[in-house]
Amino acid sequence: MTTGNINVQSENIFPIIKKFLYSDHEIFLRELVSNAIDATQKLKALSALGKVKGEVNDLKIDVIVDKSAKTITIKDSGLGMDEVEVEKYINQIAFSGAEEFVKKYKEKTDAANMIGHFGLGFYSSFMVSDKVEIITKSYKKTAKAVKWECDGSPKYKMEAHDRKDRGTDVVLYINDDSVEFLEDSKINELLTKYCKFLPIEIKFGTKTETKKDKKDEKKEIEVVTDNIINNPNPAWKKQPSKLKLEDYNSFYRELYPFNFEEPLFHIHLNVDYPFNLTGILYFPRLKNKVEVQKDKIQLYCNQVFVTDSVEGIVPDFLTLLHGVIDSPDIPLNISRSYLQSDARVKQISSHITKKVADKLGEIFKKDRKDFEKKWDDIKIFIEYGMIAEDKFYDKACNFTLLKNTENQYFTFEEYEKKIKPNHTDKDKKLVYLYASNVDDQYTYIQAAKDRGYDVLVMDSPLSAHFVGKLEQKLENVSFVRVDSDTIDKLINKDEKQVSKLSAKDQEKLKPIIEGIVPKDKFMVVFESLSEKDQPFSITQPEFARRMKDMNQIGGAGGGMMGMMPEMYNLVVNSNHPLISRIHAEKDQKKKKLLTKQGADLALLSQNMLKGEEMTKFISRSLEMI
Repeated sequence: MTTGNINVQSENIFPIIKKFLYSDHEIFLRELVSNAIDATQKLKALSALGKVKGEVNDLKIDVIVDKSAKTITIKDSGLGMDEVEVEKYINQIAFSGAEEFVKKYKEKTDAANMIGHFGLGFYSSFMVSDKVEIITKSYKKTAKAVKWECDGSPKYKMEAHDRKDRGTDVVLYINDDSVEFLEDSKINELLTKYCKFLPIEIKFGTKTETKKDKKDEKKEIEVVTDNIINNPNPAWKKQPSKLKLEDYNSFYRELYPFNFEEPLFHIHLNVDYPFNLTGILYFPRLKNKVEVQKDKIQLYCNQVFVTDSVEGIVPDFLTLLHGVIDSPDIPLNISRSYLQSDARVKQISSHITKKVADKLGEIFKKDRKDFEKKWDDIKIFIEYGMIAEDKFYDKACNFTLLKNTENQYFTFEEYEKKIKPNHTDKDKKLVYLYASNVDDQYTYIQAAKDRGYDVLVMDSPLSAHFVGKLEQKLENVSFVRVDSDTIDKLINKDEKQVSKLSAKDQEKLKPIIEGIVPKDKFMVVFESLSEKDQPFSITQPEFARRMKDMNQIGGAGGGMMGMMPEMYNLVVNSNHPLISRIHAEKDQKKKKLLTKQGADLALLSQNMLKGEEMTKFISRSLEMI
């Protein structure tokens, strides 16, 4: 038997591991199973080269919990180690010093990223264990089995063992603070989380009884129940040409078993230069939901689950998607804040963005009608991407669609040709009219259509940001919501109508109208419109409303704009017969009654008449009838 001290070049590493990694102590299982996978994969590679004698098929990893003994055992039949290799890989911890370790990582990283930076994966086992044993035998023909044991101090002992089979058992004697890991449900949860797609079959079992063999009373027989945990060959590792749509949808259900909607379509990532990257991204049915769900894309490193917090690795707008990204080239041992400035991560992020844009363009060209059917489900994703990423914007211009109130779809180029003859104002600017709610703004839409104008539907939570972006990018263009001004001013062609009321008449009438609406919310404005237009109408100036909309979802406008009350114009059509009648009415009580009724009708048309004012309006209407 050999005893000795583990060669730590500075202070004792174990208290540091326990202290600074305690919040994420569950990752010990990921690290130990990953080590077992590595040993098995290496054995397969050597076998392929003819350096291993005998069969190496039916390789698997066993995870066994024994509640009575308070142990967790991770068993593999991989490469194994001999005494020299145990001394090299277990006893020699190439570590630059505890003080430097703490100083470098305490503020900058989480436990999951810290483990493994110095080859400390195996030592994560001491976060949950009073004692750890390694029983191992190398694949080498003349190798002898070895048992290594350590109680979490720098002292260890190593001795010969009678193990006959190639491979390694790591036995953890769980400490009293970590007994939760002896529960089947907990281990099953962790294996499913971290090891669901590892490339070697993993079985989880519980020791249910121990029997004495009649011939040899010292020999114990383990009876376990096995449960296969993982899918060793997930869809993203396969060639796209060998997969059908049903294969992709089946894998989606495997990733999200409680999501009952099929994805709209998918993008299979398969890159081997200048970096290695595989994965599948799915487009869910987003409708008008803009919640960024940062846990829907899972990041793997060689099929080992790392995190579902992928900010910094993919742009924010891509976190609206679901799926898997697997890359050994993402530097996982540094903090997420540093990830964002890492050149390789930026390169990977840019490639994913390009791949998504290219795929959308391909789908659009291949089947535009199908793309149009899916547009309402994906438009918020595309708007988000165009607002956030200029490179995505440049590509998306080719497949982004504008939908009008007639449910017709146009590319930017097509729509410009359609509206240019009629939507150009007196300053030669092209004006795009849009509605955010077709039902609420029906009256304004119809007024625009009566003038021969076309109206777009822009009803996503990002529309205010999106039209601002389009105004920056498109030359000599403005976007105006149909209820932001009177119809003649939406697209100002300098075609003025003569007012039937003089400026003096309007000044006399204005105080009466101002007296029937709240001054802190409405500004009374006289306009000389057509007699066919409404006598009173409500408009909300484009700039102020858009800034408020943008502020509500985050962005331009700032906090002050969010605190400001909403302001509207009560537009009085000085050419409408009702306004002339109100002006001519001598009975002041009747004059006010007609004014109030007309203004309330305008408010009612915008769903702005509520509560007591609505009750009074109904009573007044009945009396007038």
